[in-house]
Amino acid sequence: MDYSEFIQLVNCGMEYNFYLEDEEYWISHNVDGYYLTRVRDSYSQEFKTAEDLFGNGRIDGKSLLELWNSIKEYF
Repeated sequence: MDYSEFIQLVNCGMEYNFYLEDEEYWISHNVDGYYLTRVRDSYSQEFKTAEDLFGNGRIDGKSLLELWNSIKEYF
């Protein structure tokens, strides 16, 4: 999957789990917004839209696009 497919999946309402350096993360949503959550301690960033999440969500100060090549899909 490439980054644009990833964005489309999230925009369509799919939840997505992934690993980054052995740390699990989860992208989810509900009627209030979209969330980027670190699973270990449930630390979450909240966004009104998926576009806001992709534009402003950060892991260790980096955007998901900057981290894309290091992200491993959850199976």
